[in-house]
Amino acid sequence: MARQPAKTLWYDRPRYVYLEFCVEDSRDVEVVIEEQRLVFRLLRCFGSCKNADGVEFYNEIDLYARVNSKDSREKRSDRSITCFMRKWKEKVAWPRVTKENIKPAWLSVDFDNWRDWEGDEELERAMMEEYAELLEKVTDKGPPPAMDDLDDEL
Repeated sequence: MARQPAKTLWYDRPRYVYLEFCVEDSRDVEVVIEEQRLVFRLLRCFGSCKNADGVEFYNEIDLYARVNSKDSREKRSDRSITCFMRKWKEKVAWPRVTKENIKPAWLSVDFDNWRDWEGDEELERAMMEEYAELLEKVTDKGPPPAMDDLDDEL
């Protein structure tokens, strides 16, 4: 049986790396997530699948860094299989998904889901400082107003 890689999209988040294998109407899918490697294999599809001619989709990726295979999952939908791989080192950005500094033709960045989260801590810290300053202004108004002009009876 002939093999070809499935088109794959990926994006990075602080805790997870996501890989989406773009195959429609999948059946008989095998996904193996190891600490340093991911293997995707698709043997059969339903009627409209693009590999109905007997071609097996097969992707093997040596990962950029370690993942927690026990806390990683895959999810099949009508259009793709998405892998959620939990990073061992959270909040460390992956510049690429592959161990080697090469980009296979079948692998692309998922720009629809990509978000530059590395600077989020600085932005969050700036927002906290601004909030603290605002609280100081609100609480530093002087002595509380006298309430002796209020009626005791309601």
